[in-house]
Formats: sequence, structure tokens, C-alpha cells
Amino acid sequence: MSEIKSDKAAPPWAAVFSRQRGALLAELISRAQALPPIRMGVVHPCDRPSLEGALAARDKGLIVPTLVGPCKKMEAAAREAGVSLDDIDIVEAPHSHAAADQAVELVRRGRLHAIMKGALHTDEMMAAVVRDGAGLRTDRRISHVFVIDAPTYHKLLFVTDAAINIAPTLEIKRDIVRNAVDLAHAIGIALPKVAILSAVETVEAKIPSTVEAAALCKMADRGQIAGALLDGPLAFDNAISKEAAEAKHIVSEVAGDPDILVAPDLESGNILAKQLVFLAGAHTAGVVLGARVPIVLTSRADDVGSRVASSALAQLFAHRARPKP
Repeated sequence: MSEIKSDKAAPPWAAVFSRQRGALLAELISRAQALPPIRMGVVHPCDRPSLEGALAARDKGLIVPTLVGPCKKMEAAAREAGVSLDDIDIVEAPHSHAAADQAVELVRRGRLHAIMKGALHTDEMMAAVVRDGAGLRTDRRISHVFVIDAPTYHKLLFVTDAAINIAPTLEIKRDIVRNAVDLAHAIGIALPKVAILSAVETVEAKIPSTVEAAALCKMADRGQIAGALLDGPLAFDNAISKEAAEAKHIVSEVAGDPDILVAPDLESGNILAKQLVFLAGAHTAGVVLGARVPIVLTSRADDVGSRVASSALAQLFAHRARPKP
């Protein structure tokens, strides 16, 4: 059988890496280093990865860490990592729950500008943040934003929400979008382009996420979501590829050039973000927004580089969000 040849050019998603992996996040870190470090509470850093990540962010000049947790366990982790805890502010807490509560209280007192999760469960960390009377809630719903440096894409790409809100309602999605837009502004994107994802690009009553995507776009038209350009519903191919959008006769300023991808639910967002890491060679950072301070919600699988880049995001956002004296 003869080989079938095609004169068509390779599609954009088949491209080889267009730049060094992690280059855009490295630029983000460099930009953050030009600003003063922020005081960050590191909650229960009782294992080597969380301790090394916090100290690496300190060494980059991004944060001044306050370690909150059991001193003996943190010292043991430091010995394992071969690092010194000399000259680091340490707040004793007997266990992980108490460490989370202590960190939240330090934020309430104005002693911390951000929080980083260490070796404790996400539920423990977030329960302390959202507890009634804790003082860290705002009028916004809390959500997570992945900032993804995929070398096959031409700029940083935000994916939200892939870690906090399991099945967000329309009202929650509005806040998810607003949080991501605020982060985009904080890193210097004046008018971020937001693609509201679903399985198809048309509004279908049987697919609620398409109806919610259309409603979010109308909210933007009415000023309920400001500072961004929204379009949706868009399937992933139409959102990322201008050629795919044109093939379906979609006229859009967002298609092919989004800064932010808003997933229909946590499962699809989480799968999307991890696909980009493991199939597209992406590097990631992430931060939780919507509370009084940014929260670096690390995963056990995050390497030091990801923890440093996430600290840079929190630092840039904290400088944007803090009122000027």
C-alpha cells in the first residue's frame, strides 16, 4: 500500500516545543524578585519537599517565611534536607490542625501577607481559612487558579477551578472568573481573554455548562464581570486553536488566544491541568484566591520549582491587593 501524503501543514497542537520548558514561569519569578518579599506563613512544613520549597522561595527573595508547626518535626525535616532553620521565625503548634489555625490567626493580626500549605491535608488547611469567624473570608467565593507554562502554547495559560469547587453554580463561576482575572491583572495582563469551556460551542439546554457559559458572557456585557474579554461556550479545540474555531465558523477574539480557561467543574479542570503537565511538558504554579490573602496550595507531587513559582504568584498578587499607605 502506498503512503498517503498530505499537503496540509501540521496543526499547531502537533508543534514541537517552541521554547525551553518553564521559561515563562522563570520570567515571572524574575519579575517578582524586583519587588519586596512578603511575609508568608508556611503551615506544618514537616517534610522535606515543603520545607525545601519554602526556603528556596526565601532564597529567591520572594518571601520571608514563618514556619508554623511542631518544632521537633520541622527540625527533623530540616536535618533530612540538610538545611538550617537559623534566623527563621518559628511559631510552635502541636499538630497540623493547630498550625493551620495559628497561621490564620497571624493573618488576622496582620503579621502575614500569604499562607503556604505544607505537609497537611488540603481539607485541614482550607477548613481553618473558611471557618466562620476566622476572618479570612471575603464576599468572593474561594477558588484555585493553575498558571501553566506549556511550551507548545505561546503564553502562560490559566486553568480554573481545578482544586476547590467541585460542581460550581453560575454564581460561583462568576467569582471563579473574577478571581482569575484579578490574578491576570496582578501579573500584568491588562485585558485577559477568558474562554468558558464546555463540550460544544453552542448553547444546549441539555448541557448546563453551555447555558452557564453564555450567562457569564452576558454578565461581562452588563459589567458584573469587569476587566476581561469573555467568550463561551467554547470546546477546548475551539478555545485553543484559531484554525479549529474558523473551521466551525466561530468568530471570536478569544479563540486561539485565551489567557484563562474556565472549566465546567473540578474534575474536568483537574484532568486538563494534569494532561498539560504529563502530555505537553508543562510546568505549573498555582494559588488560591478569594480569601483575605493568597494561599499557595501545594501538592505532594509539586517540585521545588513549582513551589517557588507559586510563591511568586502569591507575592505579585499580595503586592497588588494590599492597600497603599
